Amino acid sequence: MLEKALALGMKEEEYHRVVEILGRVPTETELAMYSVEWSEHCGYPRSRALLRLLPRTGKFKTLIGQDAGGIEIAPGLAIVFKMESHNHPSQVEPKQGAATGIGGIVRDIFGSGARPIALLDSLRFGDLRTPLARYLFNGVVDGIQSYGNSIGVPTVGGEVYFNECYRGNCLVGVMCVGVARAEDLISARARGVGNSVIYFGNSTGRDGIGGASILASHELGEDEEKRPTVQIGDPFTEKCLIEATLEMLRTGAVVSLKDMGAAGLTCSTCEQAAAGEVGMEIDLDQVPLREADMEPWEIMMSESQERMLAVVEKGREEEVLSICRRWDLGAAVIGQVTGDGMMRVRHRGKVVAEMPAKSLAEAPLYHLPAEEPAYIKQVRSFDPSQLPEPSDYNDVLLKLLASPNIASKEWVFHQYDHTVQTNTVVAPGKGDAAVLRLKFSDQFSVASNQSRLTPHASRLGIAAVTDCNARYCYLDPCLGAQIAVAEAARNLVCVGAEPAAVTDCLCFGNPEKPERFWQFKRAVEGIATACEFFDLPVVSGNVSFYNETPASVIHPSPLIGMIGVLSDVTQHLTLGFKREGDIIALVGETGDDLGGTEYLHVIHGLEVGAPPSLDFERERAVQRTVLEAAQKGLLSSAHDCSEGGLAVALAECCIEGGIGAAVELRKRQDTSRNDALLFGESQSRIIVSLPEQRVNDLLNIAQQHGAPVTMLGKVGGQRLRVNDLIDVDVSALDRAWRGAIPCLMNA
Repeated sequence: MLEKALALGMKEEEYHRVVEILGRVPTETELAMYSVEWSEHCGYPRSRALLRLLPRTGKFKTLIGQDAGGIEIAPGLAIVFKMESHNHPSQVEPKQGAATGIGGIVRDIFGSGARPIALLDSLRFGDLRTPLARYLFNGVVDGIQSYGNSIGVPTVGGEVYFNECYRGNCLVGVMCVGVARAEDLISARARGVGNSVIYFGNSTGRDGIGGASILASHELGEDEEKRPTVQIGDPFTEKCLIEATLEMLRTGAVVSLKDMGAAGLTCSTCEQAAAGEVGMEIDLDQVPLREADMEPWEIMMSESQERMLAVVEKGREEEVLSICRRWDLGAAVIGQVTGDGMMRVRHRGKVVAEMPAKSLAEAPLYHLPAEEPAYIKQVRSFDPSQLPEPSDYNDVLLKLLASPNIASKEWVFHQYDHTVQTNTVVAPGKGDAAVLRLKFSDQFSVASNQSRLTPHASRLGIAAVTDCNARYCYLDPCLGAQIAVAEAARNLVCVGAEPAAVTDCLCFGNPEKPERFWQFKRAVEGIATACEFFDLPVVSGNVSFYNETPASVIHPSPLIGMIGVLSDVTQHLTLGFKREGDIIALVGETGDDLGGTEYLHVIHGLEVGAPPSLDFERERAVQRTVLEAAQKGLLSSAHDCSEGGLAVALAECCIEGGIGAAVELRKRQDTSRNDALLFGESQSRIIVSLPEQRVNDLLNIAQQHGAPVTMLGKVGGQRLRVNDLIDVDVSALDRAWRGAIPCLMNA
């Protein structure tokens, strides 16, 4: 059995621990169950200790669940959201890997009792000039659109980055947002001895056996063939599952609920039992199968998609089963809750697995060594004064706008349906975050079980965004992670939303290598510090390790998903300049930060230097200033300065608004470089435009919050002019920015 354990990805000491728990040699089924539940993807044995650093409470009431978490944004009204990865399956089979990632994250949301209302994605690929990167990029986007569009959940936002470090492991982070009455949320804690366990959804097959759990717990070899382990998605069944699940929850018959994600039946049974401190017994002869000759260990490990497991009050099974029949879903009673704390699996009259449920659900905890990588001191020692300044800043700006990391992502989001459900207020590309109206009253009673949210013209809204500059995290994982949190919050403020809560998707290399684990440790510490400062709870998340091959390792990529709240969605902002004669102002201050910039990467081919510094107090002052100005209706537009610096941000405002601008930038000191002034990526900066008569109001608000404000110029004309350095027609900026990715994809 030891050989089988090693083949399943277990370590020798883990096998011996299983023998000790059971007091005997495990059966094949038991071994398979422990292998998947104790894998990094399911049990988080190498990351769990550090994840405890993340704050769980914040400015809004937190609702932490098993598979997803959320916040109460108004009395009785909950927003539930989560972000997770499907990296390894997408590298192997990009379309199905991404599609089933969407299916899984959506099930986490409606499995919590919330209706899914929005999807976002955070994607990373290798150099887009290479055929492999184009193949993966095209397949992943196709998978997201084919699944999301089919189930009627809009994809409203996200981000895409390209770097050669992702050539062996693309990253596919997917986020789903749902809405519910707080009292309608359901837990994944089984309870009630004698209550029935009901399986519903698709039948179980051999597709996906050990797929996500095994793929995500080891490095991929360059020539490994893993295609048979990638699951196949069925969006039509998923749509039926959404409606059937929400309908059965309204009956009150469902005690607990969990989707069959990674580890399939194993995780959905033992984790519900362990969370409820009960046992569970199931009979595999009752499980709907696509292939009659499946072995019990295959049934327990299968990761076939679109399947759910519910604990239902004894005597009310028919209420649930009849709903499944009405939605044309397979369903069966496969077991019951027991009081002995044991996970027991029967097959053809025999017990094939029997172990304490908690021993499965509570994976061993490892405290791994961490060591700062040798490259850190080398890359941070870079002195930008060694570089020659460009002779043609117009050319530099056009090249930066054509960089795939900065260029328009219309090629991506034009394939997504962002208007379905008719909630989208700020569409992809129009603002720094997506904005959604909520068709529910922000003032309703939840005192009666008969009360229901009813659609009406509420002004309450939410905003959502994903963010992470992985190059910063490569150069300084702690600071880079802090910047990811701060920039996500800044993006929400730029559309008029108050930052409210965080989900994360932490993507790193092999944690068993001390240098990689150091990156992870420092990034988690950075997220914790930033979230605590900004009073943001981390309500859910995901860890993805082993994102490396013998030839490449990804940059540390702690992807941040964040939700914001708008008390009046009609006061939202977008990024484009609006009116001739509006004043352009910078809230924040420009420094000489060139380290880790897109400018260094694109123009000089370098990924070096210290990332821009982050002053938490300054960041808060800038955000509060812009948020209050937005809520008072002072501003015409707002846009965060990020990759490419001030010049790129100004160009994007001109492109989106279809109008030019004349700007004068002042150096802080005579020794400052023009390239740092234009393309440096100093943090805590937001470009706003507003009518001239509202400028004093903005200055008064900024003074109250302690934020610096500089008048830069005016909106107008058809050219972007910056000092005597840049003078380019807006149409030329537009062509460079909008045409870059389609051109590369057609190469």
